Amino acid sequence: MYTRCRVCGGKVGEFLDLGRQPTANGFLLPHEVNREFTFRLAVGACADCALVQLIDEVSQEVRYHAGYRYHASGSASHRQHFEGNARRLLATELGGSDPFIVEIGCNDGVMLATVAAAGVRHLGVEPSTNVADVARSRGVRVLTEYFDAGTAAAIRAEHGPSNVIFGANTICHIAHIESLMRGVDVLLTSDGVFIFEEPYLGTIVEGRAFDQIYDEHVFYFSVTSVAAMAERFGLELVDAEQISMHGGEIRYTLARAGARVPAPGVAALLADEQARRLSAPDTLEEFGRHVERVRDELVTLLRQIRADGLRVVGYGAPGKASTVTNYCRIGSDLVPFVCDSTPSKQGHLLPGSHLPVRAPEAFADPYPDYALLFAWNHAEEIMAKEQGFREAGGRWIRFVPEVRVD
Repeated sequence: MYTRCRVCGGKVGEFLDLGRQPTANGFLLPHEVNREFTFRLAVGACADCALVQLIDEVSQEVRYHAGYRYHASGSASHRQHFEGNARRLLATELGGSDPFIVEIGCNDGVMLATVAAAGVRHLGVEPSTNVADVARSRGVRVLTEYFDAGTAAAIRAEHGPSNVIFGANTICHIAHIESLMRGVDVLLTSDGVFIFEEPYLGTIVEGRAFDQIYDEHVFYFSVTSVAAMAERFGLELVDAEQISMHGGEIRYTLARAGARVPAPGVAALLADEQARRLSAPDTLEEFGRHVERVRDELVTLLRQIRADGLRVVGYGAPGKASTVTNYCRIGSDLVPFVCDSTPSKQGHLLPGSHLPVRAPEAFADPYPDYALLFAWNHAEEIMAKEQGFREAGGRWIRFVPEVRVD
């Protein structure tokens, strides 16, 4: 099956179908299960610009709304990361006379709160009203809109051009990427930068992190595809830095073409991706076959544990848990419930699979024999916190990059 690339119009070839899926953050109350929205979750790669993207998309109004349940400040490591981002931008890009930063998808204000505290002009653009209200309570100025060319023009008219446009785990969510990039062109100063950090295709494919694929992640960027996209809109990729967030992301820095000298790391990563054949059809097709093997092995393991009379509980309810539970058809017969520390998820059901989400206290009441680690990108933080589980004889089940029991 082929479709057209959302950036360049090239032919996109499908390489993985994860079946019917709900919206990953569409947590439900029991009486809402009959109204649940689903779509076909399939992914493909553009033969021309190498951009990996969803074949079908869910409208942004369905994904981002007043009941959106992801909070960026939900873990200590996330808070430290975004506070560090803010301090770095204040030191390197937000000096001079009256600088202005715009964050696309500011969520609960975890990054901009530090900028606001420093007295720097800022604006968060966040369409989900509930998390936008949390950001406002932290002293962050927020515009409750979707970011596109029209929004950017309105921001410039009211506030002037922006020295920095920033996005974290947001740009890959925006299907109307052409309008977003035109908005960046409208809003950015002549010497400004557009910085965004997103899940890296290399981490997903080579790290076998298939659960990073869900409705909110429309695009799966590589250095190659971002460089091509930047050029198409009169920008240039001037830096690309690997970071540890979500198991492995890249922080991209774009500037107006010729405005800055690209860092040596850009050419190095471009050459590395070419040598690894990261976006080649055979590489992506092998990834798809591996995902099928993981599904079969994980379900076999869970069924064997149940047959042995032992108990498994899910740990963490991030968006990617929806991909795993629905693709592998993991129901409450195999995993009776999932524990998560986000209050707004507790008492609800995981999308699609309808596994109950309970507070962390339920994990130790009593400890299960096994814990299926959905929030694997927080493994170090979680395992340090849950030493009592291991001391009680508990074992962790992981499925990225392979199914294994720790």
